[in-house]
Amino acid sequence: MWKHIAANALTLGVVVIACLAAIIQIGKSRWAEPGPLTEATFFEVPRGASMRVVTEDLVEAGIVSSGSIFRIGTNYAERGGDLKFGTYEIPAGATMPEVLDIVTAGGPSVFPYSVTYLVRQRGPEVRVRERIPGQEEAIEIATYEPGVDEVPEEYTALIERGVPITWRVSVAPGLTSWDVVEALKAVDFLEGGDDLPVPPEGSLAPDTYDVARGSDIETLIDRMRSAQEGILADAWASRVPGLPIETPEEALTLASIVEKETGVPEERRTVAGVFVNRLEQGMRLQTDPTVIYGITNGEGGPLGRGIRASELRAATPYNTYVIEGLPPTPIANPGAASIRAALNPEETEFIFFVADGSGGHAFAETLAQHNANVAAWRAIEAARDATSTD
Repeated sequence: MWKHIAANALTLGVVVIACLAAIIQIGKSRWAEPGPLTEATFFEVPRGASMRVVTEDLVEAGIVSSGSIFRIGTNYAERGGDLKFGTYEIPAGATMPEVLDIVTAGGPSVFPYSVTYLVRQRGPEVRVRERIPGQEEAIEIATYEPGVDEVPEEYTALIERGVPITWRVSVAPGLTSWDVVEALKAVDFLEGGDDLPVPPEGSLAPDTYDVARGSDIETLIDRMRSAQEGILADAWASRVPGLPIETPEEALTLASIVEKETGVPEERRTVAGVFVNRLEQGMRLQTDPTVIYGITNGEGGPLGRGIRASELRAATPYNTYVIEGLPPTPIANPGAASIRAALNPEETEFIFFVADGSGGHAFAETLAQHNANVAAWRAIEAARDATSTD
């Protein structure tokens, strides 16, 4: 009888082991197979939420098919305490390991709506966009110019509904520090800045910055200064040897001139090369943007008129038609590309350039070539003036 009992027990044990193995195999298969989500969606991990609560939310949202398998897999991977607060985009058919990676990786939250305040030379603009899960490009649902247009109802409705929004400030290259500070004071989702001193010229990194609604302008300014310091330090460390530039501050000044002289990315290194050639040959830089900065002191926006002959003759620190070498400070906040161009200029024989009518410039090695390019440009201007008066 004992032999019979032992045989039955052994058989039962084998069956149990086989069942457990089957269950484990099914669980592993369910863990790795595509999830039930048919369309990409946003999913929020609340601040301080436990893995148990998040798992229940994932099941309720139709992102994972089994809460028990998801928890077991999470525990097995020893990642139960790795949740990161935020809103994430979950792609359609995401497997449980992929979902776990997303909700534990952290990083910037991905909200369905974004509001970007553009700080630019021709005036500010606000763009309101909606991000559709699974689509690369956001849809623009409203745009307006503060102080010119009325605030769109779509924007107001989002604020009233209290929907999650990514708030951004995008600062264009080439603005003066005064321009930037004055523009930031008008951003409706930032606070402070009334008594904020204007930072040193050139010290702010033009870029797009994510901010929290209601955050302080001074905090954003500090971020911009820190970013510019890092960009300049990296570019200075990798500069080409033999440049007629002795300090990072001089490099920043040259970069600001390059930034103001051309908006064509492909020309930056060439323009920088022209100015380096002039510095090496002891020529005056003779660049209009520095003269304009000396007139406006970087305040009040563009000059709004042509430079007078008397202003070109005036011996001011920024009149590069009169002074030797670089002006005493930058004349704007250059972007990273212009800083890199100033410290890695194109090797060229060009020492002159003038507008060519296409938005770019015509470059020349000799004064005779330059005079021909200037004549061509003046002919283009004359033709445009004649057309505008017809």
